[in-house]
Amino acid sequence: MHLAPRLSCIHHLSNVRISSLQLLQIHAQLITNGFKSPSPYAKLITHLCKKSSSESIAHAHLIFRHHQYSPNLFLFNTLIRCAPPHHSISIFATWVSTSHFEFDDFTFIFVLGACARAPSVSTLMIGRQIHTHILKRGIVSNIWVQTTMIHFYSINKDVGSARKLFDEMSLRNSVTWNAMIAGYCSQGGKVSQKYARDALELFRGMLVESTNFEVKPTDTTMVCILSAASQLGMLETGSCVHAYIKKTVDSPEKDVFIGTGLVNMYSKCGLLNSASSVFKQMKQKNVLTWTSMATGLAVHGRGKEALELLDAMGAHGVKPNAVTFTSLLSACCHGGLIEEGLHLFRVMERKFGVVPQMQHYGCIVDLLGRSGHLREAYKLILEMPMEPDGVLWRSLLSSCMLHGDVEMGERVGKLLVERQGGESFDDEWCVGSEDFVALSNVYASVERWDDVEALRDEMKIKGIENKAGCSSLQTTGSQGLVEALL
Repeated sequence: MHLAPRLSCIHHLSNVRISSLQLLQIHAQLITNGFKSPSPYAKLITHLCKKSSSESIAHAHLIFRHHQYSPNLFLFNTLIRCAPPHHSISIFATWVSTSHFEFDDFTFIFVLGACARAPSVSTLMIGRQIHTHILKRGIVSNIWVQTTMIHFYSINKDVGSARKLFDEMSLRNSVTWNAMIAGYCSQGGKVSQKYARDALELFRGMLVESTNFEVKPTDTTMVCILSAASQLGMLETGSCVHAYIKKTVDSPEKDVFIGTGLVNMYSKCGLLNSASSVFKQMKQKNVLTWTSMATGLAVHGRGKEALELLDAMGAHGVKPNAVTFTSLLSACCHGGLIEEGLHLFRVMERKFGVVPQMQHYGCIVDLLGRSGHLREAYKLILEMPMEPDGVLWRSLLSSCMLHGDVEMGERVGKLLVERQGGESFDDEWCVGSEDFVALSNVYASVERWDDVEALRDEMKIKGIENKAGCSSLQTTGSQGLVEALL
């Protein structure tokens, strides 16, 4: 007699937290009363997966395995869709290798989505194997399966495979284009500018194909293209995108993501007044909006104004996060605001609940080093609660060179050079010849030529070659995109 209200809880209160005990009781009632429909069992699986514990995931898997009409594809897909990524991948792998269970398009969409939510080298290999299964089963023509694969490959940094899939598709919709454009824009590191250009070029193709009613730029497209223009510092392109948004989006100031993208773009392109104007017009701002504005002020040396945003955020009920403090500490560093930066660093955890991470320590080391407080910076690194990375030591070494502190420079330089070719050769410590060159410059500054020669010999022994210098020149290759937007 208690079954009806509990089933109502399952069907109609999907956002309400139900205890594990209640879920077990509902499961028992379903079995006792002979319920055969998979729908309430699917609801149970969904709620159990939300618990995220190993026990709850195991129970959800048990419901699927012992359903009266087992194996039930609907329940299996629900399990794959709702379970944490690694559980979803493991469950799929188990069933694909031990049974002749017939999967459908949704199965592959959900398991590829799981692979995208947990990017890693091993996940990329698993995803490629899933791609092979899709090809064998002949369902690669499904536009949603293909689009999910593009998203998966992009998230896992295999943009080449994503683009190959994209180019081979005979039919694309707006979601497909957005997945590929967003994939380009999400690639960080040294290749980010190249892929940002690819994103702009792809957007140009999207505009050409927009005569097809299935392909229209969306809010997501605009946010990605603004990001690409920001990475490249292409003001003309960014301004044209802004004009296009005004023509196609009703009140872009009301869209917090587009507004934030505009603030970010104008800030990075040097137009702080335009960024501030968009910021003030926005009806709604989130922590990313405030952080983008603070970052813009920071990189242009207006540190005190960036710090004022912190108080303004609190007045508007927005809590700063780790990225916000990185921007504010960077502002202090660029503006030489030592006392303000140290004060922020001291209160960020006590007052705002943000625990300092590696990047925050990096800002303070840079701040102290630039201002000549090399001993304080060295002591801070040694007292960090986590193992310092090579970036922090290189920042301090740069400051030693700036202020001519040969003794400290030699100490830090030797620490970096000793890491080259050791157990940590593949991690962030080792960047090749740069550390040797930096230490060599320290010795050369005081004419210790024997030490310079010894370093060169060590480089030869370890097979480390000096990298040739290079420079890049940005051309006006975006003219075609500007014309397309206009």
